[in-house]
Amino acid sequence: TRFAIEGGMDSETAYNNSDLFINRADRCGTIAELNALHTEMFRYFTERMAQIKKNAARSKPVTLCLDEIDLHLHEAIRLPDLAAHIGINPQYLSALFHKEMGVTLTEYILRRRLEAAQNMLKFSDYTCVQIAAFLGFGSQSYFIRLFKREVGMTPREYRRRHFRISLTQER
Repeated sequence: TRFAIEGGMDSETAYNNSDLFINRADRCGTIAELNALHTEMFRYFTERMAQIKKNAARSKPVTLCLDEIDLHLHEAIRLPDLAAHIGINPQYLSALFHKEMGVTLTEYILRRRLEAAQNMLKFSDYTCVQIAAFLGFGSQSYFIRLFKREVGMTPREYRRRHFRISLTQER
């Protein structure tokens, strides 16, 4: 389920279907039934992810741009540098990115950094100061302000609610 969400599946859809499969697994009486359910679940998520990827086809410049952003999320990322790396005009990259992704490059980078911050808050012991510095936010207060605006709670509240919950649930 987590991999499907990371791959682009809507989290509500993924978790709802995961819950349905878990409920069905609870009712399995034999190993053969459980194996059949596992195959069905694997097929379901694989087919849905293939459909999502098919619908989300992107141009080569945007795909390269996304890869560069992910590789350099902890550094300053500038449009001219991305465009030079890809070998196209910055204005063209900006317009193409917005057209295909539905958000500006700046908005996308901010969202990716905040997603990374959420993961770091969930699964690491780094402080807010360390996370803000690592992800290239100008200051801790700027990071907290943006995090609260986009996520709806402060990083401290987010950590309190989500810290390593998924790891303990797996155990």
